[in-house]
Amino acid sequence: MMPDGYPEQYLEGLRLFNAEDFFESHEVLEELWSETQDSRKKFYQGLIQAAVALLHFGNGNLGGAKKVYLSSRKYLESYGPEYEGLDLSRFLGEMQFCFQELIDNQEPCPTGIALRDERVPKIAIPAAQ
Repeated sequence: MMPDGYPEQYLEGLRLFNAEDFFESHEVLEELWSETQDSRKKFYQGLIQAAVALLHFGNGNLGGAKKVYLSSRKYLESYGPEYEGLDLSRFLGEMQFCFQELIDNQEPCPTGIALRDERVPKIAIPAAQ
């Protein structure tokens, strides 16, 4: 734990997410997730899946991206509009905007959809408490 009340890996995971280094973000957050035994565990899992969904989307694995995105959403929605210093309602809205074309596509294996960089969400990193 850092003195400002947020785990170091949490802040680092968010920083890497914003740098669009989704693989490393997921690695750092997964470390934190594996050490967490309280109500934050599923929240971290949702963030990990958000990073993995964007990683898949960027790599063209559209079926995987859609599946992991929907799972991530399910985890995060239960935490309310704000959690752990994060504006979750805004983040979920931006993720939905990013994935909308993929969500609307009803094909079992969507094709021809690319991750649009200007739609990739950024997370406002929580300030010290």
